[in-house]
Amino acid sequence: MTNSANGPDRPPFGVGPAYPSAHPRFDSGPTAARTTAPDTPPPASPEEPPPPAQSSVASAESTPEPYFAPTTEFSVSEGVRDVGMVFVGASTTAGYGDPKGLGWVGRVVARTQHPDIDLTAYNLGIRGSTSGDVVARWATETQPRWKGRSERRLVLSFGTDDILSGMTMARSRLNLANVIDEATSAGIGVFVVGLTPSLDGELNRRIEALAEAQADVCARRGITYVDCFRPLASHDQWMADLAASPDRAHPGQAGYGLIAWLVLHNGWNDWLSLR
Repeated sequence: MTNSANGPDRPPFGVGPAYPSAHPRFDSGPTAARTTAPDTPPPASPEEPPPPAQSSVASAESTPEPYFAPTTEFSVSEGVRDVGMVFVGASTTAGYGDPKGLGWVGRVVARTQHPDIDLTAYNLGIRGSTSGDVVARWATETQPRWKGRSERRLVLSFGTDDILSGMTMARSRLNLANVIDEATSAGIGVFVVGLTPSLDGELNRRIEALAEAQADVCARRGITYVDCFRPLASHDQWMADLAASPDRAHPGQAGYGLIAWLVLHNGWNDWLSLR
């Protein structure tokens, strides 16, 4: 199926290890990342991740993105690791619209249980949250969840509400950069899950542009970025799930399973140093 947002021959965007030029197929193989391009996936399983005008805006346009120079290295301890993992984002992170109440976060956490880690996970997704909201709240909300944990992990996923609220690309990019830089400088491991496509072709062009910008921000910092836009923009089941949802904007059970599958198969275990 031709991707209406990107022509079929358009080269992949993004650079560096944070944004691979090709993504794995939706199949049932191991969760290690692969390098084959996405193809027509089988149907999603219902129960499991499928095999498949403010002054700050003006200042963002003239403020260069900060150069990242971390002051604290992230380290992984030996033996069983006490991991505190916090997911920060908007409605899709919160799993809004999933009749199972799991969203992609719940499905990913369920598949991350491992004898080498003692995992405590928190979902801090808030409907309508923009990147500016995340900048304002992430540190305050995450610190109590990490209290007593020896290993701190932060998963970020937001951006569509930036577009809907009229935020500039420069401001949105700068907000993501600032959160990543502050977190990594404090010794927190960061992972970014990208934007998902909508049913609106014009909105998808804007989502794709922001996804490319987010990918570049992550690539410049060596942060893993999961592309959800390209694989799902040409995925029939994703589009059908959106079309069947009450608001035609959030996925249901199958769609959240697809996002979880992409996360688990695009560097998740490597980021967690799990084998």
